[in-house]
Amino acid sequence: MKYCDAVVIGGGILGCFVARNLRRWEISTILLEKEEDVCSGITRANSAICYAGYDNKPGSLKAELAVRGNAKMAALCEELEVPFERCGSLLVTYDEESLPELEKKLQNGLENGVPGLRLISAEEAEAMEPMLKKGILKALYAPSTGTMNPWKLGIAAFENALNNGAEARMKAEVLEIEAAQNGYEIITADERYHCRMVFNCAGLFADKVQELLFSPSVRLDLDAAEYLVFDSLAAKPSTLIFEQAKSCGKGITAIPCVEGNLLISGVRKPMAAHFATTQEGLKDLSAAAKFLLPDIDLSKVIRSFAAVRPNPYKMDGESLHDFTIENPAPGFYSLIGIKTPGLTVCNELGLLLSEKAKACLGAEENTDFNPRRRAISEKDSEIICQCEKISKAEIIEAISRGAISPDGVKRRVGTGMGRCQGSRCSLAVERLIREYHDGKC
Repeated sequence: MKYCDAVVIGGGILGCFVARNLRRWEISTILLEKEEDVCSGITRANSAICYAGYDNKPGSLKAELAVRGNAKMAALCEELEVPFERCGSLLVTYDEESLPELEKKLQNGLENGVPGLRLISAEEAEAMEPMLKKGILKALYAPSTGTMNPWKLGIAAFENALNNGAEARMKAEVLEIEAAQNGYEIITADERYHCRMVFNCAGLFADKVQELLFSPSVRLDLDAAEYLVFDSLAAKPSTLIFEQAKSCGKGITAIPCVEGNLLISGVRKPMAAHFATTQEGLKDLSAAAKFLLPDIDLSKVIRSFAAVRPNPYKMDGESLHDFTIENPAPGFYSLIGIKTPGLTVCNELGLLLSEKAKACLGAEENTDFNPRRRAISEKDSEIICQCEKISKAEIIEAISRGAISPDGVKRRVGTGMGRCQGSRCSLAVERLIREYHDGKC
C-alpha cells in the first residue's frame, strides 16, 4: 500500500496543473495516468487558443476563470518557458442574422471585464486582416486572445510538479475506488494507494471514474471537430479568426500557431470515433476555409486530425454550461466535462482545487515550491529532424524527461511537426529511444 495526501487521476493538462498547484502546499501528491505518457488524450488535440472570455455567461465560474486565466497566461508561460503569443482575435460575420449575436458577446465580454473588446467596421477588420473574404458586416475585436502549444504547457506543468516533489505513475489505470478510514483507496493493476483526497481529472472518462464509487450524477456526451494543419511557409492571418455564422451557429476558426503553422478548426459535430477524421468532413472544412480565406493555399496542408470535446449533462438530460466540479463526498472532487476554455483556465482550476485541498487538510505552505521550469533549449549537435531543425541532443533530453515514444518526443520538442510529418526522422527518433534505454546514449 502506498500512502499519500492526494491522488490526481488523469495526466492531461488539467491533472498536471492540479498536481503542480497541490505542491504549493505540504501535500504529498501522486498523479496516476492510464497511458504511457501525459497529455496524450484530449490535450493532444486542442485548438491552442487562450480565449478572451466574452463567450461565457456573466457571473459564471467559467467567465471568471477565463478572464483571469487569460490575463495571467503570459506570466504563466514565462514561468514555465512555454512560447505564448497574444495575437488578438476577430469574430467576423457575413450575415445580418448574426449581428445580434456579436452585440450579445460584446455585452457579455464587457460585463466579464474583457480588456479592449470592441465592435469594429468591415473596413477596419479587412484592413487588419487582408486575407479575409470581402463582405464582412461587422467584427468583434478582442486584443487579449492568444495562442500557445497545449502539449508543451501541460508537459511543463507536469515537469514542474515532479520537480516540486509530486510523484507520477504511468500505465496506472484506476480500476476501483473504495471508501476507507480517513480517505480513499485507489486500486490499479499494480498498486493500492491510500489517500485523504482524490482529484478526478480523467477527461473523457471522468464520469465513469466517479461512478466507480458514487451513483451517477453527471454524464458526458462527446462531439468532435476536424482540423487542418498548414505548412509554416503557407500564408496565414496574423490575427486569430472566428467565423460567426447563421445567427447562433459557429463557423470555422483560423489559428496562427506559435510554431508558425496555420491551424483551421472545423464546426463541432456528432462524433463517429475518437480522434477520427472523415473524408466528407475534411472536404467540407477545406471548402469553408477557402470561403473565409480565399487566397489560402490548400496544397500547403501537411496534416489533418480530429479532436474530441466532452459535453456534461445531468442524468435528467439537462445540459451543463458552466464548469462541472462535482464534490460527492468530503475530499473527493471530480472535474467532469471541462471543455472550452479549458486550456485558458487550466492553472486557475488547479489553483482553485489546491485551495480546497489546503483547507481540507490544514496544509502548510511549501516554502521550497519553485514555480519555474526550464524548457529544453536548442543544442548544437547533429540535426535529426530536418524540417524543424531539432538536434539529437534535444531529442535525448526529451527522452530523459519522460518521452518513451516518437509521439512523446514530438510533444516535447516538435519532431515530426514539419512538412514531412516525421517520415524522415521517426525511425531515427525510435532508434534514439531504444539506445537511451539500453544505456548507449
